[in-house]
Amino acid sequence: MITGTSQADCAVLIIDSTTGGFEAGISKDGQTREHALLAFTLGVKQMICCCNKMDATTPKYSKARYDEIIKEVSSYLKKVGYNPDKIPFVPISGFEGDNMIERSTNLDWYKGPTLLEALDQISEPKRPSDKPLRLPLQDVYKIGGIGTVPVGRVETGLIKPGMVVTFGPTGLTTEVKSVEMHHEALLEALPGDNVGFNVKNVAVKDLKRG
Repeated sequence: MITGTSQADCAVLIIDSTTGGFEAGISKDGQTREHALLAFTLGVKQMICCCNKMDATTPKYSKARYDEIIKEVSSYLKKVGYNPDKIPFVPISGFEGDNMIERSTNLDWYKGPTLLEALDQISEPKRPSDKPLRLPLQDVYKIGGIGTVPVGRVETGLIKPGMVVTFGPTGLTTEVKSVEMHHEALLEALPGDNVGFNVKNVAVKDLKRG
């Protein structure tokens, strides 16, 4: 989870709205607190909060419960370092599909965005492609018939076949033979792309995560 979170542009915090479920999540050792703190600590500055299981509140789709959750979660997020005023709190039901993609009549008291709309409103971070290549390695694989394939996300610069790259901290230099994303070959990968790239004459043991 830490690896994935560190590469995210936005965190979607799923909150259990049921009686007992929310209280457990927001407790001192609860997952709601833990995940919010982890996201901020790892540099994820944008967040969407989803109050899930609204179909299972008492009564169903309770606005009072939603308001109670917003008040308590906002207080904690502010302590962590987030600005709650900039965070959408979307009441949803993953089971019923309420407010996930389309606005639900079960939650007609809610006037904010659906989850899909909130995702579309995320600010795209600036990722400079004109700077030197920086690509933290998430892992390194040996793939039969291909060879050594490091994988990671391009943070700055670009990577393309034929390019000479240097791995730190050893200073190992080699040529990139190919670049792929989601099993499709790329002519070049830009900042934000999660890629695998095949390198010449380098063993898996010569490269480390980081």
